[in-house]
Amino acid sequence: MLHLCLMQGKKILLGISGSIAAYKIPFLVRLFIKAGAEVKVVMTPAAKDFVSQLVLSTLSKHSVLIELSSNDEWANHVALGRWADIMIIAPASCNTIAKMANGICDNLLLSVYLSATCPVWIAPAMDEDMWKHPSLKNNLATLTAYGNTILEAEYGELASGLIGTGRMVEPEQIFSSVSNFLKKKLRLENKKAIVTAGPTYENIDPVRFIGNHSSGKMGLAIAEALANEGCSVQLILGPSNVHTSNKNIQVTRVISAQAMFEATTTHFEHADIAVMSAAVADYTPTEIANEKIKKKEDVFTIALTKTKDILRHLGSIKKEHQFLVGFALENKEERKYALQKLKDKNADFIVLNSLNDIGAGFGLDTNKITIFEKNGQEHAFPVKTKNEVALDIVEKIIERTT
Repeated sequence: MLHLCLMQGKKILLGISGSIAAYKIPFLVRLFIKAGAEVKVVMTPAAKDFVSQLVLSTLSKHSVLIELSSNDEWANHVALGRWADIMIIAPASCNTIAKMANGICDNLLLSVYLSATCPVWIAPAMDEDMWKHPSLKNNLATLTAYGNTILEAEYGELASGLIGTGRMVEPEQIFSSVSNFLKKKLRLENKKAIVTAGPTYENIDPVRFIGNHSSGKMGLAIAEALANEGCSVQLILGPSNVHTSNKNIQVTRVISAQAMFEATTTHFEHADIAVMSAAVADYTPTEIANEKIKKKEDVFTIALTKTKDILRHLGSIKKEHQFLVGFALENKEERKYALQKLKDKNADFIVLNSLNDIGAGFGLDTNKITIFEKNGQEHAFPVKTKNEVALDIVEKIIERTT
């Protein structure tokens, strides 16, 4: 029997797409309501053929939303995506999964999904041949890389009459998994962190700069992994196209190494954890031309001067309770240079990336790391997605700080 207050005050957003498994969702709504949660439902137009809008609105005590606008009223998809503690898309049809993976936004459910700042869980439901199709597997892998949780389809009798894999996981299991997730202790609650990410651009003249190929993906993944453990994160981001809607992350955008140094130093005083994953320029032009430099000489020389070493500076001023993580990207004698950096910069961790490893480096969605600890321990990991690498890094930080 469910405890009445098991999920008291939790906000559940249920998304229903067009699948025969939608007939099970009223029972799932009932489970959440009985446990004390507040439930709102959004459906695709196709889902109306499989489950009663009236039943869902009666059980949830909220109007069920299907269209972006109705009777001159706008369904605020942004507000919905920010309202929930968790969004569950169940059943998720093959069609809806494909649209989610590719950012297609042609109905309210997809608009809400793309606006959601909360964790998103997906319960696929389809026939076995669809479930086994390579395109579906690729789409699920993409959604997982985005940070979504996939509730794997189960084996059993399908709507087609076949026996195979493709059944949506049962409502009781969805309820149990979600309730365990929501009551999980946030291990970094009340902690503050700063994370640097992306490149820096060092101006040569008004139109040219010295930069690098860092995308900022790794730093963003770390910031989100910290935030999802309850940490309040200040992300100091160099020129990059990455963005986040996580409500626990505040973003400060900078351009140059000097601007990143100033922003990082300002926020470090109040931080418990600092992860320096940005690819900061080691040198910057001594002088910046006021006008565009014209192409005249066959050989053109630019005088460069060292930038301030952010990691070294933080290591020199860090307090006993502060935990400092640096990154090292190397292509020769990787271990030697990583250990030297760990010592010289007074860091607690150095995360080594080697350009010699396939799947590691700038611009990729994967990475391969080794973590070197101040206490002498080393932890080598295989190639993983950057989201998975971020989880490994944060897990090690938690082991040393809680």
